[in-house]
Amino acid sequence: MYPDPKTVTRVTSLGAGPIGGGWTAHFLARGFDVTAYLHDEAETPAFMSILNTAWRSLTELGLAPGASLDRLRIVTDLEASLEVAEFVQESGPERLDVKQALYAKLGAILPPSVIIGSSTSGLMMSDIQADCMTPERTVIGHPFNPPYLLPLVEIVGGKKTAPEAVAWAGEFYKIAGKAPLLMKKEIPGFVATRLQEALWREALHMVANGEATPEDIDIALMNGPAPRMVSQGQCMAFHVACGEGGMATNLDQFGPSLKLPWTRLEAPELTQELRDRMVDGCNAVAGDNNFEEMVVQRDREIVGVLNALRQVRSK
Repeated sequence: MYPDPKTVTRVTSLGAGPIGGGWTAHFLARGFDVTAYLHDEAETPAFMSILNTAWRSLTELGLAPGASLDRLRIVTDLEASLEVAEFVQESGPERLDVKQALYAKLGAILPPSVIIGSSTSGLMMSDIQADCMTPERTVIGHPFNPPYLLPLVEIVGGKKTAPEAVAWAGEFYKIAGKAPLLMKKEIPGFVATRLQEALWREALHMVANGEATPEDIDIALMNGPAPRMVSQGQCMAFHVACGEGGMATNLDQFGPSLKLPWTRLEAPELTQELRDRMVDGCNAVAGDNNFEEMVVQRDREIVGVLNALRQVRSK
């Protein structure tokens, strides 16, 4: 029913924001022809700014043969954007009513052989696909921001999604240069966002209680767990840290401390005071740097990490 993922050459990307623009840049860098649908022509300058910023880093990482920004077509007509699509990456507004209405249109326009992947970061595909005539080919394809650099894409179907569509999406994203994670079941927030939210809640509690500033928290993460996680993640880091005893030693030795009152995993009340502490703390760290400069610096450093990993892992 679905084409061989290796034969896909034409992708349609729906959405003009950082995620839609990031996906567009990624697919172009991998040598695809990309049609980008923007809701309004006025979004074009901001959209192209995202692409041009991304292209610098993607060029440093290495472009696929034939990759070019000239293979981009921008349209503001939804039906026209889907005319030759062999895969659709949807990155519309994170509102259920908007996505349901969009998927009703996509289901009516696209041939049933075309898989639709949603970039949603929290909505469930079972809800998104409710009004779609062909829900069996709709999947979550949740990236991590920026999607043109970070390899992860989390894949899961809804209640009406065909297992073959999930498998197809996993294979396609892998061919397209991503690191696909096929989830075992549909859960709110997927995997990576759930883990990230746990860190975020702890950070907010420490700021709210005057235990740490935003700068303190980022210094701790960047110079502590983060470099190790690049290599081993969370579970394997603890497994390896305890020597030959591995995770068994870790749990036997440190398991009792899990009950100590270190964490406050319920979200704190977002008071005006907490909001201001976070905003003021982040503005202090940012200083006079504008957002474009910070994005460029972030991307340059991520590229350095990815290239270093490639070099080490190729030996």
